[in-house]
Amino acid sequence: MKTIKHILVLTLIVSFAFSCKNKTPEVKTVEVETATETATQLDPNATYAKAEFTIEGMTCAMGCAAQIQKKISRMDGVKSAKVDFDKKLAMVEYDEAKVTPTSLEETVVKVSNTYSVHDMKTVEDFPTSTKTTCEPGCKKDCCKGGEKMTCKPGCKEACCAKKEA
Repeated sequence: MKTIKHILVLTLIVSFAFSCKNKTPEVKTVEVETATETATQLDPNATYAKAEFTIEGMTCAMGCAAQIQKKISRMDGVKSAKVDFDKKLAMVEYDEAKVTPTSLEETVVKVSNTYSVHDMKTVEDFPTSTKTTCEPGCKKDCCKGGEKMTCKPGCKEACCAKKEA
């Protein structure tokens, strides 16, 4: 009986030892979509609009703003998207035939229901430089925003004129 057990154990050990050898690794090819492929999908004859809106509810730049920007950028018909956490501002250039302001808002809210879109407007161009901040306590009409007030472009009030020059 002991001999049969020894032969059985030896057979199992030998079968395990040789069953793991002579296996070739499996090679898989994964297709990755690059930014240049996405750019080629944009219609050069399309009419592109630029929208600017504020996003309330963001708590961080890496998690919130980056995630929203990523989701908007992946929308079909979006040419470019930038979300600025500090200013709570999103700037999106999109194909008017494929994307609407409502679909942009829905995409932001789908990322998390804590986000809300306000002050959506169509603009001719996005600001090329950062907006000048108003001096603390400035109550002029050209200053807008809450805690971090910014001067509207071309403001000639004393609290903004010093910094724009």
